[in-house]
Amino acid sequence: MENNAQKKDEQELLTVSSGEMFQPYDWSVGKFGSKFLHELKENKKLFGSKCPKCGRVFIPPRKVCGQCYVAMDEFVPVSDEGEVYVCAIIQFGFVDPETGKQRPVPYGYAFIKLDGADTCLTHFVDSVDPEKFKVGARVRAVFEEKRKGSLMDIKHFELVD
Repeated sequence: MENNAQKKDEQELLTVSSGEMFQPYDWSVGKFGSKFLHELKENKKLFGSKCPKCGRVFIPPRKVCGQCYVAMDEFVPVSDEGEVYVCAIIQFGFVDPETGKQRPVPYGYAFIKLDGADTCLTHFVDSVDPEKFKVGARVRAVFEEKRKGSLMDIKHFELVD
């Protein structure tokens, strides 16, 4: 890490830069994330966790209900189809961390409430037509042929007519 100091009006101004540093990491996704990613990779299936108190289904699955604050241990299947809850057509590019390549613009991005879930999954949508890609539009997951065990095993969602 690089640290440069300057004096200006008796106050030290610092500049911090990561430079060209590479920061590899590993972390466990735990029981819930493992089940979710395994089923996505091996079977093209989506699972959520269901609260035993209020019955809400969370996707991706989590250990504790965000409403009731009780532990959850029931996994339930969730459809790969759902409804666009919030959406945007993005007009600026970024470097996709999965591929290291610039993402082509424009592209659709949405919060998607899958059938059988009470929370939303965020992902790319293959449409940028504002007449079709809008809140309430029906979408379906399109899976990568070669899957690695990540959320990006869903290539994108496509509009369902």
